[in-house]
Amino acid sequence: MKRILFVATVASHIKAFHLPFINLLEEKGYEVEVACYPDTPLNGLHYVWAVPFSRSPYSKGNMAAFKTIKKLLQERCYDLIHVHTPVAAFLVRLAARNMNVPVLYTVHGFHFYKGAPLKNHLIYGTMERLAARWTAGLIAINREDLEAARRLGFIEGRNLFFVRGVGVDLDYYGPDNTDNTRDNKIDIGFEICPGSPIVLCVGEFTPNKNQALLIDAWKYVIAEVPRAKLLFAGQGECEGQLKERVSGNGLSGSVHFLGYRTDIPKLLSLANVVTQVSKREGLPRSIMEAMAAGKPTVATSVRGNCDLVRDGVNGFLVPLGDPKSLAKALIRLLVDKDLAQRMGMAGREMIQEYSLDRILQEMWDIYQRYL
Repeated sequence: MKRILFVATVASHIKAFHLPFINLLEEKGYEVEVACYPDTPLNGLHYVWAVPFSRSPYSKGNMAAFKTIKKLLQERCYDLIHVHTPVAAFLVRLAARNMNVPVLYTVHGFHFYKGAPLKNHLIYGTMERLAARWTAGLIAINREDLEAARRLGFIEGRNLFFVRGVGVDLDYYGPDNTDNTRDNKIDIGFEICPGSPIVLCVGEFTPNKNQALLIDAWKYVIAEVPRAKLLFAGQGECEGQLKERVSGNGLSGSVHFLGYRTDIPKLLSLANVVTQVSKREGLPRSIMEAMAAGKPTVATSVRGNCDLVRDGVNGFLVPLGDPKSLAKALIRLLVDKDLAQRMGMAGREMIQEYSLDRILQEMWDIYQRYL
């Protein structure tokens, strides 16, 4: 039986994005193993190897991770390795460079993106240029990264592939599963008054996700739409700072932190608008889910977001760092329900080519090239 290894820096990345692809390969008769830092349990997988990867390229712990992964590759003899996340992907390609095993690399957003700090270009750009020679195939999930991969020397159709993200289950997030939840019970810790407009933001609380921009915009929103509510679904390192920002701006009555949620379709049913205000993205799943649910989106005009949101068609794109523009777009959709409905329907139409079934087939075609 052929053996395949999936690698990401942390287990939560595997759990969030890659289980359908692991299941696909196992259904096709392959033995699939995973190597990652175990920040969350990965129940149901046959082999999960703990490797002390760090997200930071400066971490001394990555030396131990390199030794661990190299030993694993020597002992387990894989037929294909599929790597994700920049640090783990670099270390695995370095360890496998003299082994006769193809390595596929899915880029979930190059860290040397347009507008990135110079140090990102120096560190991550150098890492990717070095590792390009050890990469059998590279998969880009947005147009900007596709162009960057071409500049690294990858050739589309030969060793460079464009796949629209990790896919979204259109039935699970579709309107049939997200309609009428306001009439049913959903535990969000408070009652929503009938007719209250809802803005939903789903994502980890990190500096990159940039929820502070949304909080700064919210005071302008409630000045025009006093009954509006902002719901945050997620958790993370910046949560405490964001809560202080909310209370410091006197917004506690209209902004609610729901914590980590497993009922995103139900939350989408509550929302009139979904927003994503990151500084950078690969291809944001939260926007894909919103589109599948038929919800309009307001997003910052950055890589990844721009691949999904067509300004004025299925939502609005706003400049990064401009809370007034963000507020204006949110207000427009909260006030104009017909516009919001039209944009939501347009998004539902546009997301069809990002369906999980389609992406699974595209990835299977790529895997077959190397197996």
